[in-house]
Amino acid sequence: MRQKVRKCLLLISFLLFPITIWYFSPYLIINAAMEHIINGSFIVFCLMLVLSMFFGRAWCGYFCPAGGLQECAMRVNDNPAKQKNRDKIKYVIWTVWIIAVIASFICGKNDVRINPFYMTDHGISVSGITNYVVYYAVIMLLVIPSIIHGRRAACHYICWMAPFMVIGSTVGRWLRLPQLHVEAEAENCVKCGLCNKACSMGLDVREMVQANSISKNTECIQCGACVDGCPQKALKYKWTWKR
Repeated sequence: MRQKVRKCLLLISFLLFPITIWYFSPYLIINAAMEHIINGSFIVFCLMLVLSMFFGRAWCGYFCPAGGLQECAMRVNDNPAKQKNRDKIKYVIWTVWIIAVIASFICGKNDVRINPFYMTDHGISVSGITNYVVYYAVIMLLVIPSIIHGRRAACHYICWMAPFMVIGSTVGRWLRLPQLHVEAEAENCVKCGLCNKACSMGLDVREMVQANSISKNTECIQCGACVDGCPQKALKYKWTWKR
């Protein structure tokens, strides 16, 4: 039941993407920074950073419109996306982008002000033909990697939002804050591999269970698919950390 609700939330989030896309825009935040405006995407990214200290990457698993699109793409290619060093690409993209945001703010003009609806039409992102061109370009950017490489490939390779949550969840673990995560009881595992088949991110959950490292994996999005798919209940959601 939980996975049905999760997938329904992701689908709704994706259907609302034409309205919300500018609030996840890496470009608008640069444009706003040049005018010393704290825009909607700046606020959203800050919230992602702070909330991930307590919820990890649950946003990716339950509410991300890009995640909803990519889970739809699993109908086309359900193979796990290759990771290794490819996962590092998004951090390079993120670092260059953050430098550009800071540089734009330093070089910007005007007094600092807050405008959550900057460059939207009464809060709606896509309200004209030109905006739809940008919207579908972003859709293709997100869906093509998943169709070619497999499960949530865009999340692994190019997502500019994921590093915020990786940083936040890492800080949360370091501070030992109560944080939503998946913990394993390796003694209950029968190595059936159903967790691997269920994982939305295509992670080798079975191996992580044996190594007791699943709660530390930065690519885990706390979707709970492995928890609900384990017949031996070897995986569980937890809030507090083992000491």
